[in-house]
Amino acid sequence: MHRSEWWISWRYFVGGNRERFVSTISIISILGVSVGVAALIIVLSVMSGFDNDLRDKIAGSNAHITVNSDFGIMFYKDLQAKIETLPKVVATSPHVNTQVFLRANNSVLSLYLRGIEPIQEARVTNIEKYMVLGRLDSLAQDSDSIIIGKELADTLGLSIGDELEVISPSFSENLKFKIGGIFKSGMYNYDLTLGFISFARAQEITGVYNAAGSIGIRLDDLFSAASVKKEMSLILDNSYSVNTWAELNKSFFDALKLEKITMFIILSLIILVASFGIASTLIVRVTEKIKDIGILKSVGVTNRGIRNIFTLQGLFIGLSGTALGVFSGVVLCLLLKKYQFIKLPQDVYYLDKLPVYLSAHDIFYVSLCALMITLLATVYPANKAAGLNTVEALRYE
Repeated sequence: MHRSEWWISWRYFVGGNRERFVSTISIISILGVSVGVAALIIVLSVMSGFDNDLRDKIAGSNAHITVNSDFGIMFYKDLQAKIETLPKVVATSPHVNTQVFLRANNSVLSLYLRGIEPIQEARVTNIEKYMVLGRLDSLAQDSDSIIIGKELADTLGLSIGDELEVISPSFSENLKFKIGGIFKSGMYNYDLTLGFISFARAQEITGVYNAAGSIGIRLDDLFSAASVKKEMSLILDNSYSVNTWAELNKSFFDALKLEKITMFIILSLIILVASFGIASTLIVRVTEKIKDIGILKSVGVTNRGIRNIFTLQGLFIGLSGTALGVFSGVVLCLLLKKYQFIKLPQDVYYLDKLPVYLSAHDIFYVSLCALMITLLATVYPANKAAGLNTVEALRYE
């Protein structure tokens, strides 16, 4: 591509005083592309933020891998020791899980109770970091202590030291617990329906003595769960089922991924509409420059050169719109991330604020998509200009 083609294309792009109408169309086209690019970057950043934030909170509230058995895990301490010999395994913790009903202040709610060993659990999940009132080790100090989520405490108007009545299908008498701590994971569903009691007390309630219901495993790398699961299949028999955090929440993350792809396609239509403006700009430009095209061809510029000139002009519009859109989208994302001026209803979205995660990967593909669409918009006008007959073009001189 000759330097002269770049120069002529740039002159056509900038325009002159007599070409204000065409320049106005160019500006509108640039703004159309920039709005589409900025919207895509903001939406994809928010979707990525949702994905990352929810993944971190789910992985923080649960083990990375969970080993279960329908008949209970006997000799669970030996199994923990065996699992901890595997590479990438950081820690393990036994669980006893049961579903109960909670009665407090004339209200009855369903509660998922998890019996834990506080010291071991603190190494597997982030429950200790989530404590906002009380201490996790209160479970070890008092067998009648219970730790509940902040949403449940706020719903029932409960605080540290208040008493709860638990109704368990597997226990003949109603049980009394005293609130020893309140946690806040940031996940509305967890904070409303999950409670922790001591491991020994959970064994007593469920009648599973000297056994664990499951074993939670923490890894040094969250995303290595699938490979570690394969290694575990070599040391566990068929009586155990192994589930990773991704498998337990597969439908949820698949829905997020599908929504992200759908939004990308829908918002790309904004750029597609803007590309019609680019095509219109170039068609008008070709019509105005028929005489110039004839002169250029008469002095030896080839059809390919003419095509390059008008293609480059469309590229300048696309680059300008894309650059402006990337800049606007990134700035708005950073402002949204810092000031959090959009709040969300937590009972609907699980989060209380709009999460934002800027990804260079997303920005690259949005920019590439915008440039490809704008380049396609130049094909017809550029070919039309290149196909003009020199003699016919000079007749207008």
